[in-house]
Amino acid sequence: MFGTMQFIPLETAQKVMAAAEAEARSNGWNVAVAIVDAGTNLLMFQKMDGVQTASIDVAIGKARTAAGFKRPTKALEDMIGGGRTAFLAVDGVVPVQGGLPIKSGDAVLGAIGVSGLTSAQDEQVAAAALRVLE
Repeated sequence: MFGTMQFIPLETAQKVMAAAEAEARSNGWNVAVAIVDAGTNLLMFQKMDGVQTASIDVAIGKARTAAGFKRPTKALEDMIGGGRTAFLAVDGVVPVQGGLPIKSGDAVLGAIGVSGLTSAQDEQVAAAALRVLE
């Protein structure tokens, strides 16, 4: 879908954001959603009505963590749960399920982070949003 581009076009980020909102609304959920580029820079952010303020930083942190480590944040959560607790000392890492990288082939172009629900529900919203790219 992205050809040789190594960035997320604004139009694509808008489609991903709209798909995240649609998934959340279809379930009656309110969430905060962040989309970052491969350099972990914030491209888009949206907080639906009624979402706790803390979810702003969590959603952005999940997106930045997924982009920076080029893997779902659940992988980092599992690693820490498996005993690598020293990883918690890494500055700026949010090792909580709900952040997914946005890829084109093997290239990570950015990530989406969702917060406001249970971690599994956050990831459900993020995964649904990424399906718009398939």
